[in-house]
Amino acid sequence: MFRGVKLISWNVNGLRAVLKKNFLEYLAAEQPDVLCLQETKCTPEQVEAVWPKGYTVYWNSAVKKGYSGTAIFTKVPPLKVVPHIGISEHDNEGRVLTAEYQDFFLVNVYVPNSKRELTRLPYRQQWDRDFLAYLKKLEKKKPVIWCGDLNVAHTEIDLANPKANVRNHGFTPEERAGFSACVTAGFVDTFREFERGGGHYTWWSPLSGARARNIGWRIDYFLISQVLRPRLQGAFIQPKIMGSDHCPVGIELV
Repeated sequence: MFRGVKLISWNVNGLRAVLKKNFLEYLAAEQPDVLCLQETKCTPEQVEAVWPKGYTVYWNSAVKKGYSGTAIFTKVPPLKVVPHIGISEHDNEGRVLTAEYQDFFLVNVYVPNSKRELTRLPYRQQWDRDFLAYLKKLEKKKPVIWCGDLNVAHTEIDLANPKANVRNHGFTPEERAGFSACVTAGFVDTFREFERGGGHYTWWSPLSGARARNIGWRIDYFLISQVLRPRLQGAFIQPKIMGSDHCPVGIELV
């Protein structure tokens, strides 16, 4: 059994860029058992860093160069790693990486952005339906942990200015309903099991000093199957970790 585990997720907004900042130092200091990355924006051969010993790295790079992409750094070798959900229209942007371990599936996801003019909202809604169906299919075999940049603030306390953003991408009723459907389907928003208050964000606009003023959004999450709830010991956000416009989030399980 995979016990006493720390899992971290981070949208690095370009792995090559964050490698020039603090990525390896962060990894060495935190020592997560598994680190899930989103928006790697590179292929393995483009990254010339020597990873710390003890981690195996799995990749799902987008067909389009310098775009999207996910990666999993893991200390425990998975039984299997799958870089798709089996639907062609969703599987060329490097958005999903599923690692199967002995007692759970871990799904690393970078959910499509609806875009500023909501031009991709219909596609996003289809993605939400298809991705939830994929998660529930996995869950029939064993419990699921899924994490990543979900590109939605679920409730009003998950962003600093909810009233001004009601029809903006990342806070539309449609996107929020997609998240709610996951909760209704039995997945637990781990951070909200420990913290019910506002002011906790994972992404800040790079403009107008938003991060320094904590004018942000909580759009990066860990969700788990209900059956794993007794093993959940903590959930955290690390807003002081710089290097990206997102910060790392994580959970600890026993």
